[in-house]
Amino acid sequence: MFEYRTRRVVEFADTDMAGIIHFSRYYVFMERAEHEFWNALGTSVHTEVDGVAIGWPRLEASCRFLRPVRFEDVLDIHLQVVRKGGRSLTFEIDFWCRGERVAQGRLATCCCALTPGEPPRAVPIPAVLAERIEERPTAGDAPYPQ
Repeated sequence: MFEYRTRRVVEFADTDMAGIIHFSRYYVFMERAEHEFWNALGTSVHTEVDGVAIGWPRLEASCRFLRPVRFEDVLDIHLQVVRKGGRSLTFEIDFWCRGERVAQGRLATCCCALTPGEPPRAVPIPAVLAERIEERPTAGDAPYPQ
């Protein structure tokens, strides 16, 4: 699996005083899409593999805002794995509204062992997860399929 698609209706609490989605909400939506991606793989962003707690701390998070989005607009959210390293994943997340791209986000995460009382330690992506994740086959700028 290299992609995941979801939808979200912009709620009043997602907007600023101008009635436009607040920039910070895109980061929440990106994280939610990532969590749903893991759930679609039958796991979680925080899981246990062979007795080791695994998590995915951020290495990078960014978002470009292209068009305003307003209360009750519907966002089509398209997450893709654009890089799969031995210990990390990079996701690109495109946001679409009424057939127009409105924002583009990027998340880079590192697979880490999470031991209580110790800092996160980068580890190879467990095979049970790695075998189910692929990189996007081709880079493309095609519009979100309706």
